[in-house]
Amino acid sequence: MGTKGCRAEFLADFLRQLSCENLFLVGDIIDGWRLKKSWFWDRHHDEVLRLILKHARSGTNIVYVPGNHDEMMRDFVPLNLEIAGIKLVAEAEHITADGKRLLITHGDAFDSVVRYAKFLALLGDGAYTVALIVNRYFNIFRARMGYPYWSLSAWLKRQVKEAVKAIDRFETALAADAHKRGFDGVVCGHIHHAEMRMVNGVLYLNDGDWVESCTALVEHVDGRLELLDWVAMNRLSYLALSGTGSNTHAAPATA
Repeated sequence: MGTKGCRAEFLADFLRQLSCENLFLVGDIIDGWRLKKSWFWDRHHDEVLRLILKHARSGTNIVYVPGNHDEMMRDFVPLNLEIAGIKLVAEAEHITADGKRLLITHGDAFDSVVRYAKFLALLGDGAYTVALIVNRYFNIFRARMGYPYWSLSAWLKRQVKEAVKAIDRFETALAADAHKRGFDGVVCGHIHHAEMRMVNGVLYLNDGDWVESCTALVEHVDGRLELLDWVAMNRLSYLALSGTGSNTHAAPATA
């Protein structure tokens, strides 16, 4: 959040219809990198914060694992803070209803570009921002033509994503670390590419984001894990939501 590329209206729509026992925020919630240059905040961003706090007041266990874009929050992790019912931690563990032990981490520690060459990452962030601006106007045009939201920036990223993943081996490294530590699976974000698959015997789960994919990882009451593509499920368009929500409903989830 904090950028025009954030689909806060879609996220708010999801949060209104969500009922859960645990809510994990897996980093890059606030774009601190963009904050240094510019700032964008609208009523949909306000609504997202209001709904998260509403879940906290209703008894949902909310855990915030900061990422590299909101790395300023990592300075507060050693203080064991809980702000308005939201716990701030470096990483978390979750046991699913069917007994799977999951590591929850942002994942940037396994990205050599961010870890060892931050300048290159910031350069890439600039190009990414341009793609998001183009994406915004592209979807305004699609909405006026009666088409649902479709992420141009995500499509552009996918054209090079496989090459990037092959070089960095992000997923393999993350899964290997989780296996070494005795976890059955790992939940992460960082590369913003929603995916759920087995990697060398470890369940790799990337929940995507609410900029490109507009996806969320949910656990059903029986422990089954699912990636929800909120836009595809509800055929949302860029101009469709006014802040009042839609008449669709999310699958029941516990995490």
